[in-house]
Amino acid sequence: MASQMNQLFCSGLEVANFVVSSGLLKLSWAKILDCYGGFNPDELQNLGLSIKWKAHQQANINILVFTTSPICTKSHLQDSKQLVSSTAFKESFPVFEFLCNNGNSFSIHKAAIALFADHFHELLQLKAECGRNSNSLIVTGHSLGGSVASLFTLWLLESLDISLAKRPLCLTFGSPLVGDKGFQQAISQRPAWNSCFLHVAATSKDSIPRLFIAPHDLNSMDLDSKSDDYKPFGTFLLCCEDGCTWSENPEAVSELLMAVETEDAGNEEWTVNVYSRIIEQLESMIVRKGISQVNEPILNSLRAGTTLQTEAIRIRNEQLLIKKLEELEEICMFNKGKAFDPAKKLNVIKIKMAELEWYKKVAKANETGYYDCYKKQLSRRDRDVIKHKKFLTNYWKEVVAQNERKPQKQLVYLRSRWLYAGTTYRRMVEPLDIADYYRDDGSNYVTNGRSHHYIKLEQWLEEDEKQSRFQIDTKKQNVDVILTDDSCFWAHVEEARLWCKSLKTADVGMISERVCLRQKLMEFEVYVMEQIKKYAVSSEIFLKGSSFMQWWKEYEMLIEPHHNSPLTDFIRNCKFQQYASGCLVLN
Repeated sequence: MASQMNQLFCSGLEVANFVVSSGLLKLSWAKILDCYGGFNPDELQNLGLSIKWKAHQQANINILVFTTSPICTKSHLQDSKQLVSSTAFKESFPVFEFLCNNGNSFSIHKAAIALFADHFHELLQLKAECGRNSNSLIVTGHSLGGSVASLFTLWLLESLDISLAKRPLCLTFGSPLVGDKGFQQAISQRPAWNSCFLHVAATSKDSIPRLFIAPHDLNSMDLDSKSDDYKPFGTFLLCCEDGCTWSENPEAVSELLMAVETEDAGNEEWTVNVYSRIIEQLESMIVRKGISQVNEPILNSLRAGTTLQTEAIRIRNEQLLIKKLEELEEICMFNKGKAFDPAKKLNVIKIKMAELEWYKKVAKANETGYYDCYKKQLSRRDRDVIKHKKFLTNYWKEVVAQNERKPQKQLVYLRSRWLYAGTTYRRMVEPLDIADYYRDDGSNYVTNGRSHHYIKLEQWLEEDEKQSRFQIDTKKQNVDVILTDDSCFWAHVEEARLWCKSLKTADVGMISERVCLRQKLMEFEVYVMEQIKKYAVSSEIFLKGSSFMQWWKEYEMLIEPHHNSPLTDFIRNCKFQQYASGCLVLN
């Protein structure tokens, strides 16, 4: 059971079926009851809530339980629906700042974040203890305790390397919604996180899960949420005495929760007993039929699947709701169809890169090099390259943007899949962007013109030890065909040519400016020689028609005859011919 917890579930159905059939649902609820330790209805008159938690060890599974004292009921939450924006607690309590991507903001239920903040130092210690323990972890909670359990799980996930560590599973019972649409989207953008949450709601007896959902018209298809609207995230297991259903579609969950006919459970504190009865019924179904009774929508029949969902729980306006759920499902399927999937375009990407490789070979045969061939834009083939470049750039910009939305710890896995291809793309295509930039009289490309996605691809390469240990001996053997390691090499060449031009036209009296320009050119010499020693530049830079060799001609006219340096010795003695063959021995 513990090993199964660490698999990456493909759908909310898999999460729900596993939790119900494995007995984790029953086990987690039993620990919650144990944490309550027998509740006293008289306590409920005390409106002051505090959070408490208790850790349990069960074989190779740890269960961390969050509850409130006294038990949190509808009367505690009725007048505390207020959301607090991430911008409001950014300075004082920036714990969840990692959910902010690309400047977006979100809001969290004020009562939940307040309880979390009140016990932050104790929770920080608890988090450290969880990190040191190798057992699988279930984080669970009831009512407002479930909200704190969700926040604690998110906090844990942010610090975990998902590709290596065991993922916690968060199970909540009768929990109110935790945050707004921004909060829900921040989690949903991380599928490995979203699948860690299962929220159980006794739909016909417990009104707390639906308490913060704003009433609306079922006939409306307006999906734009107001800033103060709560939104669900993760998978919801919606239960009543007649059965249960699941959904991971936030809009569908909201509709189902609002459409349920909630009965008066009598004294609100006894809603605790409702979950005990529901779990007992689920267990008896498993015993009778040998399977979990989580209703699975029939994939080839949208209406049949939606009907099963509504029949499993007691709802009002059934036909209207079925129609609304069908429309929501169609929208969801349409959006999934539009979703960017890098793997689906891999074959096209390979073809585009092969076209550029061929272009590179033809340019080399013409003694120009593909950088300068593209910059001159003399043939139709050059214009075809523009189309390939645009397609590849749009693809990799989206890959980078998609990966940036993933949690930092997940990037290790993502890099292992995409980084090699991304590095090849960057080294092949960025020089073409540089050619465009300087053809239009640009200057200082690295600072003013470089695209963000190139910066991120290079940064991730530098952080990846495996990619960084490419042996020099291997490069020597392939120097005639390799791509230059520094994809900004040609930008440095262009800047060096601009410095030569400025030095040539500078007045003799402008001593400080001339000294500064000479210093920059000498630094460029050092930079180039360092790349040569590491066999990190393609031999194409030494083709007679290349911008680099044009720079050398311009530079040689400006330096004194007695000027000597490793680079001048290298070029004047034509050592680049040995370099191209991989036979050059460099000190």
